[in-house]
Amino acid sequence: MIITINRDVGAGGHTVGQRVAKELGIEFYDRDIIRAAVKESGMDAEEVSQVDEEISRTSLLLRMISPASYVDQHYSIHSIEQRFIIEMALKEPCVILGRCADDILESAGIPSLNVFLHASAIHRAARVGELIGSKDPSVIQKKMQKSEAARRAYYEQFTGKKWGDSRNYALSLDTGFLGYDMAVQIIVEAARRSEAR
Repeated sequence: MIITINRDVGAGGHTVGQRVAKELGIEFYDRDIIRAAVKESGMDAEEVSQVDEEISRTSLLLRMISPASYVDQHYSIHSIEQRFIIEMALKEPCVILGRCADDILESAGIPSLNVFLHASAIHRAARVGELIGSKDPSVIQKKMQKSEAARRAYYEQFTGKKWGDSRNYALSLDTGFLGYDMAVQIIVEAARRSEAR
């Protein structure tokens, strides 16, 4: 069983994904995909991370008037990640966090349980504050907005789908309401039932 998890910033996607993988005894992939892209492309790790994360609505506009090489760099990195995701999915059951894995696997004809995690702004802000070590609401809000815009733009650019649209997922879970324990249980149970079928 392949499980993909997309998530709003601060909704606990990394934590939930790791716990689901551990519960099912399967691999968990997150930043490993970027590291694989770095290794294959020969690019500097920091350069790839920056290119990968800085797709925002502003940069989408800039790319429309920028040299082709700028656009090609983004698509080259995504293409490398795409190949890596398909290889992982064909090799073994796993949980893949982000990277448009749900759309990539669907296009490749590889079945997956696609999950989206979300939570209220208050819950997510508290979580982001913990992660960045800040209690300053303006710092937390700025971080959330920047990360959310980049994540949304990246997904929509490479999939042509609307970010967070529940119709794209088998499960859409509110981790603020359910809590991480319940979210993990629901995903694990759905994966086991899907596998049994």
